[in-house]
Amino acid sequence: MGEVSMDQGPKTFRDQFLSIYQSMAADVARQIATNSGAQSEALESTADKSVEVAAAEAAAARFAAARKQGLDATLDETETLEEMSLPTNAKVCASLALRLMWAKLSGDAATVTKIETEELPGSKCDAKWRFTVEEYLKYFGVSGQAQKIPYIEPSSTGPKVITIKAKARIGLIGDWGTGAFPAKRVLRLLKAQNPDVVIHLGDIYYSGTDDECGINFESIVNSVLDRQNSQIPVYTLAGNHDMYSGGGGYYALIKRLNKASLAQQASFFCLRAEDNSWQLLAMDTGQFDFNPIAVNHTQTHVDPAELEWHAQRVAEFPGKTILLSHHQLFSAFSQIAAAQADGRFVSYNADLKKVLDRLQQGDRKIAAWFWGHEHNLTVYKPHLGLKRGRCLGHSAIPVFAEDEPYKVLEKVKDPPKIVEPAKLSMDDGVYRHGFVMLALGKETATAEYFEDSGGTATKIYSESID
Repeated sequence: MGEVSMDQGPKTFRDQFLSIYQSMAADVARQIATNSGAQSEALESTADKSVEVAAAEAAAARFAAARKQGLDATLDETETLEEMSLPTNAKVCASLALRLMWAKLSGDAATVTKIETEELPGSKCDAKWRFTVEEYLKYFGVSGQAQKIPYIEPSSTGPKVITIKAKARIGLIGDWGTGAFPAKRVLRLLKAQNPDVVIHLGDIYYSGTDDECGINFESIVNSVLDRQNSQIPVYTLAGNHDMYSGGGGYYALIKRLNKASLAQQASFFCLRAEDNSWQLLAMDTGQFDFNPIAVNHTQTHVDPAELEWHAQRVAEFPGKTILLSHHQLFSAFSQIAAAQADGRFVSYNADLKKVLDRLQQGDRKIAAWFWGHEHNLTVYKPHLGLKRGRCLGHSAIPVFAEDEPYKVLEKVKDPPKIVEPAKLSMDDGVYRHGFVMLALGKETATAEYFEDSGGTATKIYSESID
């Protein structure tokens, strides 16, 4: 696996525990920086590489690798704790904090006692590591489940839609909320395209805490988009990482983002052009993917009442509909559901296929469906009755050549085909980040796909949507 530099952004793990742990370590790093007076831009984000954050990332990687192999993931440190350099000390402190957090969560009282009475006292670790572990464990309840997510029911929102101007220009980004340099630059490039609306397809890293929602998302969109003067509305979907801390940070964020008639009332919403030409229906697939500790696949679904809410918006609307979600309907590259009896995998989420079928009843057709979740740009050919399925999770998380993001998953049945010219380019073995500009017209919409080429927005693909 390639090393992640400060300029590339954070490495993440599809594991609720590790996401909470990374959030905790980043919080410790901010506290230490604040107390030491180190108020540099590099420490404003939870993602930038202070020694504490880098050490926690390395500890998380070892933990994840051990669990994947079915090995003991307690990560005992064998290095001498005396006379060590700062990076080495940070490495030991990060590992001790991870072991302590896991031991407390799993009810391993003997290990908790050993770490707290024998290892931490002689480690020279800042006390903030221990105290912050206690605070972050509050995100977990019985048996490692996250706090109850404060999902807003459709009965509370009613049939309200958000009206946007006709022929609006809409910027789409996915898996963007890292707060790191690549995310900031992508948003600057998007702003130069003069968007009327910006939509994030979900995931504020590492686990959607209050601080992360403020630091890694809200402050950056407000600053880069100059929202005090531009008044550009910003919407964000519920991703799995947003729910890992229970969703409190996410739901507080959406209440603050936009004012009055442009406010996002819930994790699902409808943006409708004032001339009734187009509507964008954003669905919540994140609330059911908050605890993937024991699984390596994601077959999430949409709340039944919410699905009916979306079906009503489609039925009442004379124009054309585009769907938005965090999770994918199908994929050629990632496991979505458990293996079947023959050991092979299906390429799609059967529960989300039911959503598509419900919304396409009668003569209604979904013009396109944009999602994130996979950290890649993939433009699919028609598949499973959907004319245009698009994965846009490539806005900030680094993906390396050795990750082979365009390698079709082994043993997958009937994988969807992709549009080859829309593949991302690489720089020095790292795939480029990017965004999409969606321009609504009267009869057709245009989607332009851009990648960040060293600070220049390079258009690599465009299409008409009808």
